[in-house]
Order: sequence, then structure tokens, then C-alpha cells
Amino acid sequence: MNKIFQLIYFSALLFFSITVVAQNNDKKISGQLLDKETKKPIVFASIYLKGETIGTTSNEEGYFTFHFPSLNNSNVVIISSIGYESVELNTDDFIPNQQLYLNSKIDKLDEVVITSTKKKKITAKQIVKKAYKQITRNYPEKPYITEGFIRDLQNEDGKYVEYLECAVKFYNEACNVSKEPQVELVEVKSNQIANKHPWNTKWERKNSIIDLVEDDFIRFDYGPIKGRGGWKYKLEDILLYNNKYVYKIIAIDEPFQKATLFIDTESFAFVKIELTRTKNKGKLWKRRLSNGQQIVDYSIIIEYQEFKGKMYLKYKKEEDTWEIYDMQDPKKLLFTKNPKKELFVNKIVIKDVENYPFEENMKINRSIENQAKTYNAEFWLNYNAPKKTKAISKIELYLKN
Repeated sequence: MNKIFQLIYFSALLFFSITVVAQNNDKKISGQLLDKETKKPIVFASIYLKGETIGTTSNEEGYFTFHFPSLNNSNVVIISSIGYESVELNTDDFIPNQQLYLNSKIDKLDEVVITSTKKKKITAKQIVKKAYKQITRNYPEKPYITEGFIRDLQNEDGKYVEYLECAVKFYNEACNVSKEPQVELVEVKSNQIANKHPWNTKWERKNSIIDLVEDDFIRFDYGPIKGRGGWKYKLEDILLYNNKYVYKIIAIDEPFQKATLFIDTESFAFVKIELTRTKNKGKLWKRRLSNGQQIVDYSIIIEYQEFKGKMYLKYKKEEDTWEIYDMQDPKKLLFTKNPKKELFVNKIVIKDVENYPFEENMKINRSIENQAKTYNAEFWLNYNAPKKTKAISKIELYLKN
């Protein structure tokens, strides 16, 4: 009788185990991306399934972990980064935490054909103007949803005071609609806050997500992408990207602004936009706010990923320096703060968008930490968040203690 019972028990256990494996058929690969020649980490590279809209990004040490469903039609991962040859690897060939080396190849300008339709040399400004005219062709003309991971790191007078991580969804209109996306705050992973300067008690901090999405040169039609105004352009280089080429153009708008534009040489799509603004000879480009805040330095990076002929946001970073002055004594500096906010997009939804699970629930006038739900450990098990660097882990540990 006992043997019969044991047989039934182990048969049930085996059936249960097989069922769990069948339901939880996600795969995982991991590794570190390095420059083949210099052995330096390749940061913020794209790692994604070929023909699919899910992926992840390497961190500032070149490490990545990628969770993905076991799909019959896609077992190939593409790894790409500006300035490197893209590689395609079968997911079954990955060894956990293996080091992968990418080849960099930089062509001299005179080795690449840089011509217009009339076979005349095209200038940097003409390249930018052509890219600007191609925006409606190269970017989404229909609504779409993106899912991603937000990281927010706050520093005051050289000391870290907050570290925030959360998962979000965005409902985006077509690229020519000047409207910020609707936001669903899905889950908050980490919310570590230390003692901040007393000034902060008077003002609830504007949430990190709104700070990031409101700066969109393509959607809101401004900045160095237009090829007009006081901007001056110089073609600095031509680099590999996705086994094609991109122009690297330096743009300057004296005295405060400098930008770097990476533009596809075939489609003339903006692949990456970098912009910095800084004070010059004590003068600022922006006046002090009514609550005593004054921005001293501002930098933003926006990088896009091509899918089915359209460019979708892949990565975004905003890093600022603010000086906070006493409103009663405008010359008295209270403290300096340095917020750093990043968005890593890990999924794009372009089909059946209206029926995709989405609920606009984020209150834009409240900080993220004041909207956080109870921590959901199960949610984060297979979520494509970028791997934490050693530096980030130390900061989080410091804030926890």
C-alpha cells in the first residue's frame, strides 16, 4: 500500500514539475560586452531578440542579463552599439556571464561616399536639415506602447540622498503629436531615501518620469535637430551601427549649448541625440525659478532603436546640476543638488495597441515615492532591468543603512 501511495505521490510531483516548467518557459542569458581591442566595457548596448520588440541594455560596466520567452520563431539575439559591428548569436550558445568582444571599425571620411542626389558633397547642416525633413517618415505615425525601467539617483552636496527604481508603461501618440505620453506606474523596486536638506520639505519633488518624458526634441520640435537658428554644424566622423553607418555631427549654439547628433546615412533618421547646456562666464541660459532653484548644468542623451522601419526610444538619460538659494536672501546658496534620471526601454508594442493592458494611473503632480505600492518580489524575478553596477550597489547599500 505504501509503495502504491509513493508511486502516486511521485507521479503527481513529476506532473506538477513538468507543468511549472511548461508555464514558466522564460529563458535567461547574461554576459559582459567588451571592446575587442581596448578590452573596455561597451556601455548601453542593445541586446534584443531578432524580429521581436523585447530587449535589454548593457550597464556602465558592460554587463547585461536578458529574460525572454521561449519563442519558436526567434532564438537569435542581436547585439549592437554605435561604433561597433553588430553580432547575431543563438540563445542556446550562451554561457552564463560570458565575455563577448565586439569589433570597432571607424572609416575615414574620405573612404565613405558623402554625396547628395546630385553627387555633390553634402554638408553637416544639410544632413541635419534632411534628417529633420524625414522625421515623419522615420518615426511612428501611429500610437504605440513602450515598457521600461526608470532609475533615479539624487545627490545633495556630494552625498547621495535617494535611489529609486520602478517599472513603467507609456502610451505614446504618433511622433507628430505634441503631447506627453500617458503613464502607468507598474511597480516600484527600490525606494531608498536618506535625510534631505530641509528645503525639500517645502516642495514635493517633481517626479522623475515627467522630468524625462517632457524633453523630447522629435515630438516637441525644438533643439539642434532643426538645422536652424544659431546652431553651427560640423561632420566629425562616420561610425558603424547595425551593420550600416551613421554620421556623427557636432553642433554648437554659443555660448551655452553643444550637441552631438548621430544620423543614419541611408534613412537619415536621428539614431542618437546628446545635448549639454552649461553656464558660460557666470551667465546662465535660464533664469532662477521662483522657489530659489537655478539650473547650472544640464545634459540629456536620447537613443533610438529601429524596428520595422521606424525608430523607437531605446534609452534616455538626464543629468543636471542645480543650485538652491534662500528665497529670503537670494545671494545665499543653501546647497547644490545633482539628479540623474535614466529610462531603459525593454518592450515596444505596435500591434493591437488599444487592447493591450494599460492603465494610466500616475499622478504627475506627486513624486514617485509617494505613489509606490507594496513591494512585489515576484514581479521582478524575470523583469528586464539593467544589471546594477558595483557603484550603484554601494550607493543603495549606503542609503539602506
